[in-house]
Amino acid sequence: MADDQQSQSDQESGRGRTEERKASERKRKQQDPRRKRTARLVALAVLVVALIAAIPIWAYYSVRESTDDAQVDGHLIPISPRIAGTILTVLVNDNQPVKAGQELVRLDPADFRVALAQAEANLANAQASTQESEVNLPLTNINTRSQVSTSSAQVEEGRAGVASAEQAVNVARARVSSANFALAQAQANYTKSQNDLARYRDLVAKDEISKQDYDAAVAAATASGAQVDSAKAAIAEAQHTLDQAGAQLAQARARLASALVVERQNRELRPNQVAVSQAQFQSAQAQVRQQQANLEQAKLNLGYTIIRAPVDGVVSRKNAEPGMHVSAGQQIMALVPLDDVWVTANFKETQLRKMRVGQKVEIQVDTYGSSRTFRGHVDSIAAASGARFSLLPPENATGNFVKVVQRVPVKLVLEPGENREHLLLPGMSVVPTVFLNSGTNNAY
Repeated sequence: MADDQQSQSDQESGRGRTEERKASERKRKQQDPRRKRTARLVALAVLVVALIAAIPIWAYYSVRESTDDAQVDGHLIPISPRIAGTILTVLVNDNQPVKAGQELVRLDPADFRVALAQAEANLANAQASTQESEVNLPLTNINTRSQVSTSSAQVEEGRAGVASAEQAVNVARARVSSANFALAQAQANYTKSQNDLARYRDLVAKDEISKQDYDAAVAAATASGAQVDSAKAAIAEAQHTLDQAGAQLAQARARLASALVVERQNRELRPNQVAVSQAQFQSAQAQVRQQQANLEQAKLNLGYTIIRAPVDGVVSRKNAEPGMHVSAGQQIMALVPLDDVWVTANFKETQLRKMRVGQKVEIQVDTYGSSRTFRGHVDSIAAASGARFSLLPPENATGNFVKVVQRVPVKLVLEPGENREHLLLPGMSVVPTVFLNSGTNNAY
């Protein structure tokens, strides 16, 4: 009996909970359309707010390109001696600012002063040789002209001597002919006188003529014999004179031939002698110019013993000590001109679509954070990607090409006065932001 009552009570309690559940479901069904409507409204509001917030964000970032693959670049000017020598004094220290023309290092100038004195002496010697050659040039011209004139006069004298000798030969030949004629006449007279003497001898023997006539015939025969001897002597003398005249003619002709040879030689050698003299003068002038160049080089070398700063900058990597021997071209320090620095930013190639030369840039440096922003503009874009300038550029195997977004170096130049305090040092990491909507106007 009790069990039946308990069972009936449970059944009634279950029916009550079922009714409550049904009532709750009916109430929930009545509230669901309101909740859905509210949720839709909230979602729509969130979407509108998101769109409203996204528009300025998109507008902000769509006209800006930034990268953290960037650093400050600058010139690193190596300082090295132009001559070999021993360092005498080092006048600067590491990280010391210097001005253009300021003395950095002094080399021992003793050897170069000696070389300068030697170059001056060589120049003086060359100048003296030039003066001597310059004086000899007109003297050579005068002497050669005089030699030609003298040899011409000797030729004329030789020709006159030949003519005189020929005339003397002709005279001697005439004398020989005359002597021969006189000998023939004397011989004829001698023959006649001998014949007459023979007849007179027969007549005087017969006493047909007087002794006086006979003596006269003997005297005439003797005289004609003497005339024959005299004519022979005259012939011998005339022949001797002819021989002498012939020898003199031969000598005169030899002198003329020698004079002609000398004249021809003088005429032919005169231009060569003048040319040689001129060449010697020109050579002496060349020696003067060479020694002048050597002197200038010696002066330059002496000036090179003082090493000066080529530009304003800061001394870095000093490797010079007094007493150290250095060779020409050996780097002993570096000079960093902080007035001329720029930023090299490696943008992705997809970031260069709207980037142009002249667009303004804001640069933040890791060293100073967001507390300091530097202004600049795009100066130029490299002609090739950074991989192409690499010492060992990547090479993909044929058939295995994998596209990699390349980076292209972009040079960013600071606006005037931005690095007045020399806060930017080469090698610093920076984050530049390029304003793509700034056109080519560098002014803010």
